[in-house]
Amino acid sequence: MAEAAGLPRPVRVQVLNAIAARGLERLPAERYQVGADAAEPHAVLVRSADMHKLALPSTLLAVGRAGAGTNNIPVAALSARGVPVFNAPGANANAVKELVLAGMLLAARNLAGAQRFVQGLDANAADLDAQVEAGKKPFAGFELAGQSLGVIGLGRVGCLVADAAIKLGMQVWGYDPEITVDAAWSLPAQVRRAASVAEVLKASRFVTLHVPLLPATRHMVSADNIGLLRPGSVLLNFSREGVVDDAAAVRALEAGRLAAYVSDFPNPTILGRAGVIALPHLGASTGEAEENCAVMVVDQLRDYLENGNIVHAVNFPAVSMPRESAWRIAVANANVPNMLGQMSTAMAQAGLNIHNMVNKSRGEMAYTLVDVDSVVDESLLDTLRRIEGVLAVRYLPAG
Repeated sequence: MAEAAGLPRPVRVQVLNAIAARGLERLPAERYQVGADAAEPHAVLVRSADMHKLALPSTLLAVGRAGAGTNNIPVAALSARGVPVFNAPGANANAVKELVLAGMLLAARNLAGAQRFVQGLDANAADLDAQVEAGKKPFAGFELAGQSLGVIGLGRVGCLVADAAIKLGMQVWGYDPEITVDAAWSLPAQVRRAASVAEVLKASRFVTLHVPLLPATRHMVSADNIGLLRPGSVLLNFSREGVVDDAAAVRALEAGRLAAYVSDFPNPTILGRAGVIALPHLGASTGEAEENCAVMVVDQLRDYLENGNIVHAVNFPAVSMPRESAWRIAVANANVPNMLGQMSTAMAQAGLNIHNMVNKSRGEMAYTLVDVDSVVDESLLDTLRRIEGVLAVRYLPAG
C-alpha cells in the first residue's frame, strides 16, 4: 500500500493585511510560501480585511486572525467545512488597557477640549499667558483616585484594566457571567463582583466594556439601562461597535446623564456630538501589540498545520496532544453519537493500531487527534471522509 500524502509542500499562506514581520518569519521559507498573492492558499492570515466578500478556496485548511475579534470572518461557513479559525486573545491586552486609561484621563481632565482651546490661540499674541490663564477654567476636571469604575467583561483586557485602576486608587466593580477560571485567578481581590450589568451601571462613575460582539452582547448598554448611570458618568467602549447603543449614548449626553462617551469606533451617530471623544480604532494600534498578535496566531496556525493541535480557535474545541508516533490523523466532525466508534472501526479494519487518541467537542463541533503505529494509506482517509458527519480529515506524518 502507498502511504497517503501529508501536508502540502510548500504550504501556501495568503496574507490579507500587513502582518508584523516578526510573526511571518516564524514560517520557515523552505516549507511555507507566504504572500498577498498566494493562489489557492492552504491558510489565510488576516487582521481587518472583510473575508465575507471573498470566495473560500477548496484548498483552505485554516484561518488565523491577528487579533481577538472575528466578525470579519465567515466563521459559520468555515466551521461547516471543518476549517478552524484561530485568533490571538490577550495578545493586544496591554495596548487596549493603556488606551482605556488614556480615555478615562481624556474625559476626567477635559483634555480634548483643552487642546482645541490651546490650538486656537495666537502664538504671537502679546498677552498669550493672560489668555491661557483666563481661558483654562472651563477645562478644570477631576482626579481618578477615589472614583468608581465598572468593568463589564473580565477577560485579559478587563482584568488588566481593573488592576491598573486599583493601583490608581479607584474603586472597581466587575461583571462577567462567562468569566473563565484563568481570568478569575488573575482578577485582583479588591474587585467587587457585581451580579448584573445594571448593578455595574448604578455603582460606577466610569463604565468600560470589554466583551465580544455577540447577539447576547449587542446593545448591552442601551436605552433600557443607560438611565441607571449616575448624572455626569463616563462611558467607554473599546470593545466592539454595537456593544453600546450609540444613539442611546448620544441622548444620555444631551440629557446630562453622561458627561462623556469615549468610543474607539467613530460613526455618523456620534461624530461631531458634544461630549463624544471618538478615536480611530486605536485599541491594538501599537507596534508591540501587532507583533504579539502576529507571533501568537502564526504559532497556533503552524502547530495546527503541522501537528493538528488546536489552541485558541473560536469555532473548535481546544485539543493538543504530544506526538507519540510518526503517524497522525486529525478529524473534524459534527458532534453526533458513534463518531469515535466508526473511526476506530475503520482504522482497525485497515490494520492500524491506535497508539493514542484525544477527542473533544464544543457545541456542534468535535475534533479528534489519533496517533497510530504505522503508515496510513489514502484508502483509509477516504473511508473516514465518507462517514456521515465527518467534515475534514487530514494525515500528518512527522517530518
